[in-house]
Amino acid sequence: MTYYKNQLNTLTGHFDMNQQFNLTQVALELAQSTLHAHSFEQLLATVERVIPSDASALLIRQGEQLKPLAIKGLMPDSLGRRFNIAEHPRLDAICNHRLALQFAHDCPLPDPYDGLLLAKTGDIPVHACLGLPLYDKDSLLGILTFDSLNADAFDGITADTLNTLQTLCSAHFKTALELAHYKQHAQHSSELVQALNREALKRDGGEIIGQSPVIQTLKNEIKLVAASNFSVLILGDTGVGKELVARNIHLHSARKDQPLIHLNCASLPENLAESEFFGHAKGAFTGAQNARQGKFQLADGGTLFLDEIGELPLAMQSKLLRVLQSGEVQTVGEDELKYVDVRVIAATNRDLKHEVEQGRFRADLYHRLSVYPLSVAPLKARDEDVILLAGYFLEKTARKLAIKQLKLSIETQLLLKKYDWPGNVRELEHVINRAALKAKQHQWQQPIITIEPEHCELNLSAVNTLALEHSNQLATTPLTNNISLKQATDTYTQQLIIQQLKQHNYNWASTARSLQVDRANLTRLAKRLGISIKKSL
Repeated sequence: MTYYKNQLNTLTGHFDMNQQFNLTQVALELAQSTLHAHSFEQLLATVERVIPSDASALLIRQGEQLKPLAIKGLMPDSLGRRFNIAEHPRLDAICNHRLALQFAHDCPLPDPYDGLLLAKTGDIPVHACLGLPLYDKDSLLGILTFDSLNADAFDGITADTLNTLQTLCSAHFKTALELAHYKQHAQHSSELVQALNREALKRDGGEIIGQSPVIQTLKNEIKLVAASNFSVLILGDTGVGKELVARNIHLHSARKDQPLIHLNCASLPENLAESEFFGHAKGAFTGAQNARQGKFQLADGGTLFLDEIGELPLAMQSKLLRVLQSGEVQTVGEDELKYVDVRVIAATNRDLKHEVEQGRFRADLYHRLSVYPLSVAPLKARDEDVILLAGYFLEKTARKLAIKQLKLSIETQLLLKKYDWPGNVRELEHVINRAALKAKQHQWQQPIITIEPEHCELNLSAVNTLALEHSNQLATTPLTNNISLKQATDTYTQQLIIQQLKQHNYNWASTARSLQVDRANLTRLAKRLGISIKKSL
């Protein structure tokens, strides 16, 4: 069976006049948008002039993964996903092609966007699929993908048009990536900040995912302080990702090639804390049968991350202060002082200022550690990131559970956005893991597993609290002991949609924007819940 259409054999080698005009417009627009703040979205929108489609995406290659930079016609959580090339035959084929690649409309290879198209639920039926690999000489920078529910949508585009478009897009994409790189370098005026270690950041748990203003500010501050050698104190609730922030500071610093050593202060027995920090000589105390280096010696030249620093005993605090002041450590059982070059990053979920006032934490150590404090916002303060993070965890969980495609229903997306997330990002990851396992159990015969609200088992008190806070706007229905989670979620969702429709004068587009969902999905959900303009009016 033929999987691909040979563009060079089946299409004319001459430009169609309309396509030639469109290509001229594309070239002009790309040239003018090079410095555009949203150049990746602009690139995708410009190419759509020549290749109109129901869904398109621009993805950058990062090692053996593809990361979406801009999407059109796909679920919002697609931006949070990372596609392993080897696991997606169509993406693999595009990445291993030098020219544009069009798949036969009856190609049996699974589509990576099954279940993710806004215009179609479930598997994508017979459709047109086209990919453009973007190269810089022999190096693959990324790819453009186009899907249309019209199986013949791309047949009229000539090979010469596609080749010219590929050349234009490759050059623009390369320039946009280089300008982004130089902009970072100029902003921080140092080679330290240009060390964006992609290989490290692509690993599980290495990337800070989010587009909310608080996260963008945090990312900028991380890059700024990473270029210095200041001690950093990371503040934030449990589960917000303080260790992740520490790792990113290290990876953006001049010490990125040196070790990052992690020490949890809360798990240190007080009688062994000094040995953990500074090491011990053989026979230094009962049980010390061999000499051992401490965390400061292991981190020499690199970074030492002290997690839960607020739990450190007072006696150990004074010894830590001495090292921060002089850089000298003394191994337990030895008289010789040794000098170490270590950058210290500390983290805590406690209010250290209050701890200082209560005499439980040394003021001088607090000021030594908090040369540059960083506050990590709780997930409830960055609700626009919830779906992006969910997309990231969905892709990870799907790989772990060998699920072809894992997605969230619209009701589940609304529930996740309204939940208060007291356990923050860590709780979201655990909820996705558990829900995926339960959804797989109930839908094990389905190629696309959909997580519904009942799979999440979230404590609705957090959601109901939000409803009560807006009780003057939203009339909630009391919940009985016999109501199921899905019924409770449907009731709340129905009331919320009706409220927003009234506030936006029954305009579906405005209502969808306020709820941060696609309009087509909103109207589909409203229809299922029995809501219509006629009924609402």
